[in-house]
Amino acid sequence: MDGRTRRREDTRQRLFEAAVELIAEQGFSATTVDDIALRARVAKGTVYYNFASKSVLFEELLRHGIGLLTDEFRAAVAGLPPREAVAALIRAQLEYIRRYRAFAQLLLSEMWRTNREWQQTLVLLREQAIGVIAETVRAGVDSGDLPPELDVRVASSALFGVGLVVAVDWLVFQPERAIEDVEQSLLAIVRRVA
Repeated sequence: MDGRTRRREDTRQRLFEAAVELIAEQGFSATTVDDIALRARVAKGTVYYNFASKSVLFEELLRHGIGLLTDEFRAAVAGLPPREAVAALIRAQLEYIRRYRAFAQLLLSEMWRTNREWQQTLVLLREQAIGVIAETVRAGVDSGDLPPELDVRVASSALFGVGLVVAVDWLVFQPERAIEDVEQSLLAIVRRVA
């Protein structure tokens, strides 16, 4: 990567970080391009040089954030048997959300707003992340490690949603709890259901 490309990537990363923090703090509608530029310590024109609009920046932010989560899910389950893979998914999601707390809060708040222009993109990206979970759950059903009557789609969405909500709740209301404690509590719920 040459110097110009690296600087552009660094600038885009600063813009992503500024946008995710601001949108998590005050919502998409209340966040302005001026706010993002100020927080990222760049000129307003730099935002528009990198992204055609605030909506495009947000859509790219979703791609970036959910792409990272999906990659972490894939890495976590690689080569593991289904029951161990489910535990690895839970740990990966908790670690990801601890590292990218503002993004998780943003995702949680924006995922249910169906009137946004990026809704279709969000649906597709969510499907990618949940798809990794579904592959793991399907393998568990097929191997007999998980009950044959388990609805793979519902179970996968439930694992994703429970992990997201519990992790955000943990970090906002009980940040002193160890990640291992939260992980074991989630695993206890999953094991009772499965």
